[in-house]
Amino acid sequence: MKDLADRVAIVTGSSSGVGAATARLLASEGCHVLINYNSNEEGANAVAGDCEAHGVETLVLRGNVAEDSDCITMATAAIDKWGRIDVLLNNAGTTKFVDHANLDGLDKDDFQHIYGVNVIGAYQMVRAVNGQMQDQEEGGVVVNVASIAAVTGFGSCVAYAASKGAMVTMTLSLARALAPKLRINAVCPGFIEGDWLKDGFGEERYQALLDFNRKNAPLGVTATAETVADAILYFISGPQVVTGETMIVDGGRHLSMAPLSRR
Repeated sequence: MKDLADRVAIVTGSSSGVGAATARLLASEGCHVLINYNSNEEGANAVAGDCEAHGVETLVLRGNVAEDSDCITMATAAIDKWGRIDVLLNNAGTTKFVDHANLDGLDKDDFQHIYGVNVIGAYQMVRAVNGQMQDQEEGGVVVNVASIAAVTGFGSCVAYAASKGAMVTMTLSLARALAPKLRINAVCPGFIEGDWLKDGFGEERYQALLDFNRKNAPLGVTATAETVADAILYFISGPQVVTGETMIVDGGRHLSMAPLSRR
């Protein structure tokens, strides 16, 4: 869909960060947006105000994508208000900051919680919108926000990296299964500047990682919420023959991080 005017997008986890930046970008293109949050109602309402300044309509809904009923509620609300769903951005995510060598730092509940949001939640959202998208003449587009952790095995913890790897694999499976009406792709951001990693790592560790990633990225930059949103928009309104693909957004940092083959 080259033209997003009067189209409808559901953006999960859009009260801040990549979700918020993408909601604003879609609104600037004339797209109506359902803004989802789990705890940050104030942030979600602020994003809605920014979107409405572009002359589009918004819905703000609290919902936990790990709960299937919440996913269905979001899809139903969008259909009831606008009669269609054109775009789904699976951005809601969670993690726990634990050194990968600290095997005692994660337990079964941690894995289940992280997978429940990052993998099962994304699956449930696709399932919730699939019927409407299949019935529409032009179908719909899904973009999954994975992570460079899916490719390199690095990340905030082992469970997070594994969940994002699963999300990329799921992108391939669903892109094949739900075509031709749905196009499904994934973006894999690297280190993203902002409060999420700053709060998780702490100020000193965050700054050290920011400097290290910039120094070791061929382009000399790290990702921001806005640059990731640009990549997401590319999958939505760019080439309409692309599906089942992943795009790494990290200034080229992954070029020195990819796992090495053993000979």
